[in-house]
Amino acid sequence: MAIERWQKQMRKGLLEFLVLLCLKDNEYYGYSLLVKLKALADIDLAEGTIYPLLSRLNKEELIDFRWEIMPSGPARKYYQITPLGLETVNEMNTAWQQINASVNQAWSK
Repeated sequence: MAIERWQKQMRKGLLEFLVLLCLKDNEYYGYSLLVKLKALADIDLAEGTIYPLLSRLNKEELIDFRWEIMPSGPARKYYQITPLGLETVNEMNTAWQQINASVNQAWSK
């Protein structure tokens, strides 16, 4: 169905924004971020989607990471937002609010 395809594309387009929003207030390791995003936006995400995105955001200096040694199991890479990432997510939020206002205005006509 067309609406389902449109919703899926819309969610994918918002993924970078949602990742930065999540990291704005908390740090997450990859899998925990994946779980958070699935719960937040009802997105069907695979690990093969989130890790390349995290890598790209790191290269763009929007996020950073630290390694944490776990008492049992492998070390975990915890991601957090950078000052540039915080500035970027604030700009994204402004753009989102403008788009949302435009859609709401068009809807109410």
